[in-house]
Amino acid sequence: MRLVGPSGEQVGIVPLAKALELAQEYDLDLVEVAANARPPVCKLMDYGKFKYESAMKAREARKNQAHTVIKEMKLRPKIDPHDYDTKKGHVVRFLKQGDKVKITIMFRGREQSRPELGYRLLQRLAEDVQDLGFIESNPKQDGRNMIMVLGPHKKKTEAMAEARQAQEARKADAKANPGKSQNAAESDEEAAEAQAQAEAPADA
Repeated sequence: MRLVGPSGEQVGIVPLAKALELAQEYDLDLVEVAANARPPVCKLMDYGKFKYESAMKAREARKNQAHTVIKEMKLRPKIDPHDYDTKKGHVVRFLKQGDKVKITIMFRGREQSRPELGYRLLQRLAEDVQDLGFIESNPKQDGRNMIMVLGPHKKKTEAMAEARQAQEARKADAKANPGKSQNAAESDEEAAEAQAQAEAPADA
């Protein structure tokens, strides 16, 4: 077998008996790390510590895993300006979190004969949020609805990292400036909610 020492140094190709002797000498375990290699590679290490560190790395990887989430926002072709601003605000928030947004224009009655109203509305919305997202799927008619998908410029992992950093910064600021307790508490709650939404699993 090819043996690697406890500090990562190459010991060389040694017989099993010699490797076991060295493991006993160092009071370490002989662990096979590359069974398919020729000859197989083994390393002298603390196996318990190795298992613990591997488990911690796997846990951290799962924690930082980015889930692809598609949010949906529904609008009417003749939407009120105030309602449009509210809906746009939600789309902005979703894109900032690194989520895709499916925009659905719902036509009713005679509105179905005016598809250009929906198309213009979708184009307007895309232009209003172009700093945060781009048109991933162009507007298309789907029965009584018209659908467009916006993709975020920012990757999900980046959005999640920024949300965590912002939350930690607010907590640090709140500790340093207790006088801001009310505003800081509200900001922390908002940051926690945004992070929870950013880490939510994909919609079914």
